[in-house]
Amino acid sequence: MEVWIHQFSFAGKTAPAARQIEEWEFDGMRLADSQDLNADIWVELALASEVTSTLKLGPGVTNLVTRHPAVTASSASTLQVESGGRVVLGLGRGDSAVSKIGLGSQPVAEFEAGLGRLQALLSGESVTLENGTEAAIEWLAAAGAPKVPVVVAATGPKVISVGARHAEMVDFTVGAEPTRLEWAIDHARQAAGGHDVSLGAFLDIGVSEDLATARNLIRGSTAILARFGVESTSTEGLSDQTRAGIEQLAAEYEEAGHGKSKSVAAQGLSDEFIDRFGVCGPPDQVVERLKQLAALGLDRVVMVPGSLDADPDAVTESNRLFAEQVLPRLR
Repeated sequence: MEVWIHQFSFAGKTAPAARQIEEWEFDGMRLADSQDLNADIWVELALASEVTSTLKLGPGVTNLVTRHPAVTASSASTLQVESGGRVVLGLGRGDSAVSKIGLGSQPVAEFEAGLGRLQALLSGESVTLENGTEAAIEWLAAAGAPKVPVVVAATGPKVISVGARHAEMVDFTVGAEPTRLEWAIDHARQAAGGHDVSLGAFLDIGVSEDLATARNLIRGSTAILARFGVESTSTEGLSDQTRAGIEQLAAEYEEAGHGKSKSVAAQGLSDEFIDRFGVCGPPDQVVERLKQLAALGLDRVVMVPGSLDADPDAVTESNRLFAEQVLPRLR
């Protein structure tokens, strides 16, 4: 099972973080794309590619609302050439990147159409845009780089189905309850039909010998992923406790506190909710949980290690413990 790590990109800090992540032997790094909260991901990913040699890189995730498919296809393909083929393009319907500028998430039908155009552009094909214009990444054929694979971040059955049909990979954002992940995996496999799709999951992971410390590290980021559950039309596989927590979170969530442990919504999450929805605690406990989830059929985990306002030193220590005491036992 591959293990990636999710990061918030900050100017001057992303490249050193990428170097450390590669030394820790993670498989890849994803950067959140939210222009009001983070530095520009394509600049930071390019800098990260210069100081690493094996680490896979990509957005975690970008969208087709703030970034046009042709722009994203060109950016991702450029990084693919410059990094020697280490790019994976994470894509979603849009969250804080769109809400921070007064826009909404892309409707599923529009997302599916946009994903189709993006895949064609990444393959060097010409596409007809919504306004009737023909577009293509004309320089791509001469570059000779392998096509950038797309991974769709998905919570509900509709987007899971879209990703399973049209992307190379799907990463679930449904939390760490085994029954919920099992539902998502089964749904993706059924939707894929004969299409070969790789399956993974974003998971909030905090590692500390002190359970309270581990919980608080991921409190804000857990609120982000759990809030996505409100948008899903299916609650299959969710425990009653988790379902109730998600409903409470939806009522209290404020964009101003997005990703922050100190927000009202994050502070309202019970310890039991965080223990169920996330993966936190001492290394042995984290290993046991992740092995259980891997056995469901996941090809990869994307570790979301700390909230936007978490103490950087505490996040680094959690990541170090994961790299030294958890990661080797997963492989």
